[in-house]
Formats: sequence, C-alpha cells, structure tokens
Amino acid sequence: MPSPAHLISKVGDPIFAAVIGLSAAATRINREEKELGRSTQQTIDAGLRRIGFPRQNDAVVKKN
Repeated sequence: MPSPAHLISKVGDPIFAAVIGLSAAATRINREEKELGRSTQQTIDAGLRRIGFPRQNDAVVKKN
C-alpha cells in the first residue's frame, strides 16, 4: 500500500503547518517574557501595540 501524499489534505497541510509554527513562536515569546518578569497580558499588549492594534485602555494619540 503506497503512503499517502498528504497528512490532512492538499490545502490543510500548509494551514496546519502555519498554525503549528505560529503557536510555537507565541509559546517561545511568552516563555522568554515571563523570564524577564512580564505577565502574559503585558506581553500580549506589547505585541498588539507593536503591530498597530492599540488596546482600549491605551492612550490614543490624536493628530491635528
């Protein structure tokens, strides 16, 4: 019996790989930030600010 060409499907395999990669990166970043004494919420807030999504409680800078 020949081995299957795809584990999930032709489309599902790359999506699965991307999800696993992003999860591994997030886990590593969270672990490193905890070693520096930051909480998970602080890490998430900093990450969202860095990519341009300010949290509701962040100060909004208005440009005139």
